[in-house]
Amino acid sequence: MNKELPVVAQYCATFLKPEMHHIYRQINALETWRPVVITQKREQATVFPFPPADLRVVPKPALHWLRRWWCKQVRDVPILLFPDEARRLRDTLHAMKARALHVYFGHIGVHLLPLLRILELPVVVSFHGADAGVDMEKPPHANAMREVFERARLILVRTEAMKQDLAALGCPIEKLRIHRTGIPLDAFPFQPRTIPPYGAWRLLQAGRLIEKKGYDTTLHAFREIAASHAKARLTIAGEGPLDEKLRALATELGLRDKVTFTGFVTQEELRRLLAEAHLFLHPSRTARDGNREGIPNALLEAMASGLPVFATRHGGISEAATDGIEGRLVAEGDHGTLARSVLGAMENPENLAEMGASASARVRRDFESCAQARVLASYYDTLIQP
Repeated sequence: MNKELPVVAQYCATFLKPEMHHIYRQINALETWRPVVITQKREQATVFPFPPADLRVVPKPALHWLRRWWCKQVRDVPILLFPDEARRLRDTLHAMKARALHVYFGHIGVHLLPLLRILELPVVVSFHGADAGVDMEKPPHANAMREVFERARLILVRTEAMKQDLAALGCPIEKLRIHRTGIPLDAFPFQPRTIPPYGAWRLLQAGRLIEKKGYDTTLHAFREIAASHAKARLTIAGEGPLDEKLRALATELGLRDKVTFTGFVTQEELRRLLAEAHLFLHPSRTARDGNREGIPNALLEAMASGLPVFATRHGGISEAATDGIEGRLVAEGDHGTLARSVLGAMENPENLAEMGASASARVRRDFESCAQARVLASYYDTLIQP
């Protein structure tokens, strides 16, 4: 890393969780700024290597468990830094000669409010999905988020839909900027698909096994699909808290021999699964706690590889895929229409090929990683202009 470049501190509470490839790519794609990471916890170091000289680990204090219990269980308020933690972080930023601070995820911006209150550096906070809606019905959380909006110089969002959500929460519209997820096209190259013989269609959904991903909708839809195409198979790639529940649902629906649960997959394994698939499903929905998608990274990766996508009109999905062009979009939770859309596409496979090519072209045009890194650098540049 060029030591002469201006330093932008990248605050990631955990660097990095397995599903955060998009953040790793974004940080590493920067060319005109030197990113230095500040984190409370270093994870997945072999998967996400980073120069030790550009990484600062600032562990949680010994009494964090007590703070967490008091704030979440007793008072139901946001968990904030202790004042001495905020001062140490300020000194760390000063020592690294940072010109700006980029905080990943809105709820982490809330956690860092004691730092933001004493920090003279310009701050950018980026929102990715759940952090734009969870707990916002609670006045202490909503008020804290509005203070983040006030103290940050820029607020970055992945989608126009999220931009409107944050404006409704009180973020000044002039601070909001769109910054799309960047997909490395060399890692997910376009691959044309052929019609499978004997109706042996391969369907895929990938991502964390959590409520907002709509895996139960996928399983109910696949039961109808499998009833018409006995050789069709579904792969669900990922891990998460709903693993056992979804496996039980697959058995209940009579799909035990037709659905494969892979558990966690590496990027290499994901690329293999994408190459083997004919269609990609991602019927996202708003979870009961308000958790919503931005644009799912797995959906963009599938599109880049040339897979047509069958998803929902949810969050920012319609900003990446247009119904009838890159795939098909249905209402949230509507497994019947999702199944009929897939079955209709299977009957007209030439349309699938056109959708897959359009999906890849859409990612190449609007979500390419180097282009999005330049957009991010341009936002940083505005922070230090006189």
